[in-house]
Order: sequence, then structure tokens, then C-alpha cells
Amino acid sequence: MSTPTDKISFSARQSANSPVYDSALLGNPAVSEMKDLWQYRDLLWQLIARNIKTRYKRSVLGILWTMLNPLLMMLVLTFVFSNIFRFQQPHYAAYALAGLALWNFFAQTTTGAMSELIWGGSLMNKIYLPRSIFAVTALGTSLVNLLLTLIPLFVVMIITGVPLRPALLILPLPIVMTAMFALGVALVLSRVAAYFADVLEMYQIFLMAWMYLTPIIYPKEIIPRHLQWMFDLNPMYHLIEIFRAPLLIGWLAGPKTVLASVVAAFVTLAFGWWYFSRKADELAYRI
Repeated sequence: MSTPTDKISFSARQSANSPVYDSALLGNPAVSEMKDLWQYRDLLWQLIARNIKTRYKRSVLGILWTMLNPLLMMLVLTFVFSNIFRFQQPHYAAYALAGLALWNFFAQTTTGAMSELIWGGSLMNKIYLPRSIFAVTALGTSLVNLLLTLIPLFVVMIITGVPLRPALLILPLPIVMTAMFALGVALVLSRVAAYFADVLEMYQIFLMAWMYLTPIIYPKEIIPRHLQWMFDLNPMYHLIEIFRAPLLIGWLAGPKTVLASVVAAFVTLAFGWWYFSRKADELAYRI
């Protein structure tokens, strides 16, 4: 017959062998979020594939629309700025299309991350999954669209006489830098959007203003000297420059532009990941 002392001893041994959940033992939230994201990488690929299939499932043009959309915009801009405003920009069609391609990649990633997180709010209440998976899903989906957009870009370059130089091999560098910057911004916006539902609509307005303050559809040479400092503080200005350089001049952009792009990419991603992960566990209760 067991005594109370035996029961207490057994309970103590059982408690010692049972896993104990303690949030203080989870370690750095940023590191934990990264490990969880890697463990759920199969789900990440499925979510990206779902987005791609859903986007083109009921479209008549299907995947061609991703290539035609920036191409049609480029034709309009080429007509307006080459025939009406008449400023000189060599190979303007390729210049504008390259800028639009990278800008759309950034815009789709940042806006898509907020939409993905809001959509996944009900899912987070049912099962556990890393909260950052929604922002990374938006990034992966936008990256696929960017790669598709490069096809008409190369076609336009060939038609307009822009040579395809070996420098195109370094094109992944500016794409990776822009992806890091976009993900950092997306993570910050996602966390804020979880607390304030109007952020997505407000960001759309801010995004349009940001686009016109970036030399995408107009050449950087027309920027007045006394306003140049404003553009130097714009990370997308530098990222688009290092993206265009291998395409249009066949080499890397200047060292100042490259350094500014690298700093913007790493600092923004590091801050965004830290800012998002430190409150990631609360997001399911905020959406």
C-alpha cells in the first residue's frame, strides 16, 4: 500500500520527466522564428504554389498577364515621355520597364505580406505555424512574378538594341538585395497591420507617392542638385540603380550606390525580423 510520501515522490519524478513549457526558456524570439520557418518550409512552398495557381486559375491570359502588364505600361510611358515631354534617355523603353519590374516586385511583396497575414488570422487560431511564413510567402510569390517579367524585359532590350552583356550574370545580386529590403519592410508593416487595420489602405497612398519620388519613369539626370540629398536617402533609388546597371551599362553601379543598397538591405531585414518576431506570438490574438 502506497503512502502519501510515495505519492509525492512519484509525482516529483513524473514532473521531472515531463516537458515543461516556459516562455523564458524559448531563447531569442528571432532565432526561434527562423528555426520554425525552416521546419515549415514544405508548407511555405505549398502556400507559394497556391498563390500562383489561384492568381492565374481564372485568367484568360493566365501567366502571360504578368509579362503583359508591365509591358503595356512601358509602352504608354515610352509614348508619353518620349513624344510629349521629350527628355533624352537612351533606351528609355528598357529603362522604364526595368524600373517598373523591380518596383512592382517590392510593392507586391510589401502589400501582399499584410494581406497574407490578415487572411491567415483564422488559420493561426487553429494550428501553430510561424507567423513570418505569410510575409515570406508574399516574397516568394512576387519573386516568381519578377522572374517572369524579366522575359519581356530581355525581349525589349533586344528589340531596342540594348546588348545582352555578361554583366547580366550579376543580376541576382540586386534582386537578392531588393528581396531582403522588401522582406524587412513587409515584416514591419505586417506587425503594425495586425494592430491597426487601416494600415494597408494608408500604405497604398504612401506607396504611390514613394514611386513618384523614385526615378522609375523619369531619368535621374533631371533631378535638381538641391534635391539630390532626398533621393540619396531613398533606398529604392539605390536598389533600382544597381538593378539597371548590369542591364543598361553592362557593369555594376558605383561603389556608393552599391554600399547604400547593401546597408539598406541588411539593416532593414535585421530590424524587420527583430521587430516582427519579438511580438509574433501575439499576432493571432490581434487579427
